[in-house]
Amino acid sequence: MGNNRYRNLDSSYYVRRRPKKKRINTFVILGAVASLILITVISVTFLILHKDKATEDAADLSTIEESIPEEELVKVETVEVPEEEVEAEPEIEVKTLSPEVASFADGYTVSPTESTQDIVSEEIISEHAVLIDVDKAEIVAKRAADVRICPASMTKILTILVAAEHVTDLDDTFTITRDITDYTFSNDCSIVGFDVDEVVTVRDLMYGTILPSGADAGLALATYVAGSHEAFVDMMNQKLEELGLSDTAHFTNCVGIYDEDHYCTLTDMAMILKAAVENDLAREILSAHKYETSKTEQHPDGIIISNWFLRRIEDKETGGTVMCAKTGFVNQSGSCAASYSVSNSGGHYICVSSNAWSSWRCIYDQVAIYQAYMK
Repeated sequence: MGNNRYRNLDSSYYVRRRPKKKRINTFVILGAVASLILITVISVTFLILHKDKATEDAADLSTIEESIPEEELVKVETVEVPEEEVEAEPEIEVKTLSPEVASFADGYTVSPTESTQDIVSEEIISEHAVLIDVDKAEIVAKRAADVRICPASMTKILTILVAAEHVTDLDDTFTITRDITDYTFSNDCSIVGFDVDEVVTVRDLMYGTILPSGADAGLALATYVAGSHEAFVDMMNQKLEELGLSDTAHFTNCVGIYDEDHYCTLTDMAMILKAAVENDLAREILSAHKYETSKTEQHPDGIIISNWFLRRIEDKETGGTVMCAKTGFVNQSGSCAASYSVSNSGGHYICVSSNAWSSWRCIYDQVAIYQAYMK
């Protein structure tokens, strides 16, 4: 049967095949080699073409440069700028408040709450009144607080605030003009008593505007700061817009003379006083009880001036201490006042009232409001 034939147990035969030897596929090897050769050829071709293109571009550029006259060629040089000449990015001014007013709520918007009370007491004569907690930006008590009034000389709070934001030298001087004294006389304004051609300091003008409610000082201050009364009034209205009050407040003069277009609400005036109290210089002036102006040729002993609201209310029991104040009067608004007080418990409040029948009645009304509603 041969070497490969074997007998089964049943006498039949079968052939055992020899195992095939494993062989590497020739086609796979040839394919891999061909691929490697192809990749190599493509890479070499690309490098040659790229080199030739770069050489052509360089030659073209050289030809162009040679065709341009030398005087038309622009040379680029690296210039080193001294460090001190490099313009620094502008710093963002962050408003910081003094510790005395650091607890004040941000902004100049206040709202009534569920606990806001209406002022109904017949003992309080003022037709309009409002008490505001400036730490919480809440209206504590009110009586017709959003009715337009003429702020009278309370206007000068904004006059001082705008001036305080622009004055840089309180010892600088200003010469009182005939126009200023004529204006105060023709409008029957309260005055410090400066004379024509009197040379006074800016500090005197600041204190003179508030303590005796001097229109001569206020007009001089406005002219000093802005160049004219009209220009200064524009600055005042810009400040109202900045405070967010321009929808309900508008001023036509810096001293509070009645005008149909010179108006604000009591809440507006409270926010103007808040902004003024937040300004250190304005707060200092609004809190002064007494001041003596500089000695001049016309007034060799100076002029002693007082904030009569502060001096008259300082011995009254209000449940706190009235720190700043400014009064006003015109026939259309009666006696009015805006004051800032710190309660015995440390709270901060602003009270504004108008249309009382006298300056004393205005003070008594504010005392009663503080007693009844300030905590």
